[in-house]
Amino acid sequence: MPFLSTTLGKIIITFLWSMVPVIELRGAIPIGVGSGLPYWVAVTTSIIGNLVPVPFIIIFIRKIFELMRKWSTKLDGIVTRLEKRAESKSDVVQKYAFWGLFILVAIPLPGTGAWTGALVAAMLDMRLKRAFPAIALGVLGAAAIVTFVTFGADKLFF
Repeated sequence: MPFLSTTLGKIIITFLWSMVPVIELRGAIPIGVGSGLPYWVAVTTSIIGNLVPVPFIIIFIRKIFELMRKWSTKLDGIVTRLEKRAESKSDVVQKYAFWGLFILVAIPLPGTGAWTGALVAAMLDMRLKRAFPAIALGVLGAAAIVTFVTFGADKLFF
């Protein structure tokens, strides 16, 4: 596929990977750089792509969960697990509000990130205008950490 080997193709692939739950920008930054993008292009593309789903999750996830529950018991089980996961992460957010949501998103570990932050915000009925800035700052923090670990650690330790 010649298009995927172009700079635009690499940017699109990096953008799409950064939108995938669990992978998010933590995986998209190394994927983008590994494909040959300059690190600043990979980081910028990953940040933007990681933030795209956030408003949709916060605004629509409850309705989507409701529909999934109506469609099948298997989907109901998935929704229940996702809600329990969000609930287990909600203590920090409830205790520290804005900064709790920021921390939840910024820590680049499994089970954290923009998708989890948006899900927690939706489950806590946080308004988009309150939740999005915290999630966006968290994504920037995670991007800084992942970029340092990916590109800075070798210079620091080796």
